[in-house]
Amino acid sequence: MSLPKKCILCALVGFSIFTQNKLVAQSETEPKAEIFRAKNLLFAEFLFPSINYSVNYGRIFYQKEKLKISGGAGFTFLYQSANEPIHQGYWVPVYLAEISAFYGKSEHNLELGIGYYMYRQKIFSFDEDFPQNIKEESYWGKTIIPRIGYRYQKPEGGLFFRVGYTPTIGFGSLDETAEKVNFIPFGAGISLGLSF
Repeated sequence: MSLPKKCILCALVGFSIFTQNKLVAQSETEPKAEIFRAKNLLFAEFLFPSINYSVNYGRIFYQKEKLKISGGAGFTFLYQSANEPIHQGYWVPVYLAEISAFYGKSEHNLELGIGYYMYRQKIFSFDEDFPQNIKEESYWGKTIIPRIGYRYQKPEGGLFFRVGYTPTIGFGSLDETAEKVNFIPFGAGISLGLSF
């Protein structure tokens, strides 16, 4: 092999070793995503998806690098104002569930999720065959709530906070074969609690 070819070969080998070392050094200095050791959450939620407020429990059940997936459930009551003489005011229990994915290296995360709540609702109608001419029928109201927002949660536990855009898609009527669909494009949700 001639001298110029040896010089070119040595230069290429040296350049490849130099760039490989440089790439390894850069990847070592880039911070890795932290592992969330505090996987449980207790929090209160205001506005949507809880209608007004709710008490919730959540848990991170999957995490890999920057991606974490969590699920949760909650409970609240919704007050139906009195409509005299048809009915007096009453409380409706509301059950909530949600699954969400959040993405980030540490405590600041982008969150995408979907929630669901259902409640036992009543409808009143005039009917001569019933006492006081009022017929009462119950049905399950159901609502789906997508979420996109910001989530603050420390990997080691402590303060938990999130805020998000939460439009609602509601389903519910007495006739299950002809459910009425309501879409509300405006909505926001705020959560505040502790992770442990």
